[in-house]
Amino acid sequence: MNNPSLLSRLNGLVSHETWASLIGMIYLALIVNLLLVVACLPVVALLVTTDPAYSWPLLAVAAPLAAPGIAAAFRAFREHGDGARTGAGLGPIRAFVAGLRDTWRRALLIGAAVTAVIVVLLVDVRMLSSTPAAVITVPLLGVLALVAIAAGLVALVAIAEVPTARLRDVVRASLYLSLRRWYLTAVSLAALAAQAAVFATAPALGLGLTASAALFFAWTNSRYTLRPVLDLDEKATAQA
Repeated sequence: MNNPSLLSRLNGLVSHETWASLIGMIYLALIVNLLLVVACLPVVALLVTTDPAYSWPLLAVAAPLAAPGIAAAFRAFREHGDGARTGAGLGPIRAFVAGLRDTWRRALLIGAAVTAVIVVLLVDVRMLSSTPAAVITVPLLGVLALVAIAAGLVALVAIAEVPTARLRDVVRASLYLSLRRWYLTAVSLAALAAQAAVFATAPALGLGLTASAALFFAWTNSRYTLRPVLDLDEKATAQA
């Protein structure tokens, strides 16, 4: 009696739709990783070739240039989800390019604002770390830096979801909701911190495999964080 191969058994247990979904996710992850490296090349090059402790001024200048690529990745994730539900979503390459085209100006402004806030806070931490008030001020400034990163992350997701939204409304909603749903924010920041640790120890692994996974996880959390305002936008569109 012939024994069925492992592949045959898997084909019997897993449907064609499940295989197609799995292959689609792998393709999405690989393409987004590649496009992220291209879109964020100035930051990636500085991180790989220099010591951030000494090149941080250059990193501060280059960091906002990575924001459009991150927003474009979020657009690719959204389009992939729409395609899985309706069959009408864009492919990952077209979605990424469309995300860059629709959001790069606002993403640059968000990235520049977040970078400026973090630089100011870190300079303050350095200046105050040797003073008696450091026990209070340094943790407070650290928390403010995390809030700035979290609000910036949610804002990038917001403009990827609604590219026509007013930037002032996006910033206000992102700051409020990232604090209100702090537990989701904390998980997103933990995912990004894990990605930073992977990149620091194995840059090729971080760039080639885990970057899109960390961003996808952060996108999912941030999209859920934005549900109150996104639901309002969907209702308004439906009523119109």
